[in-house]
Amino acid sequence: MTSSTPFSVRCTLTFGDIYGQVLAWMAVIFVSLAAGLALMGSSRPLFALVGVGLILVLSLPFLLFAFVTTLLNHIQLDPSEQNQTT
Repeated sequence: MTSSTPFSVRCTLTFGDIYGQVLAWMAVIFVSLAAGLALMGSSRPLFALVGVGLILVLSLPFLLFAFVTTLLNHIQLDPSEQNQTT
């Protein structure tokens, strides 16, 4: 019978690690809304709504990928100390 070493899972993610990603996506949102408002005054407001929706839908997977990879990079598996003797 072999004894396996138990591990403890620790997450070291802080808000400062994702702060830049949040700011970048907020910039994307504000730029797309500004572009939508600029196009809204033209004769085709449907293009404005489609453009804003397209930008948000296409940027969301990149945001999720950045968040998930950052989270996975901050998960640590530390071996737990076992002081019990059998």
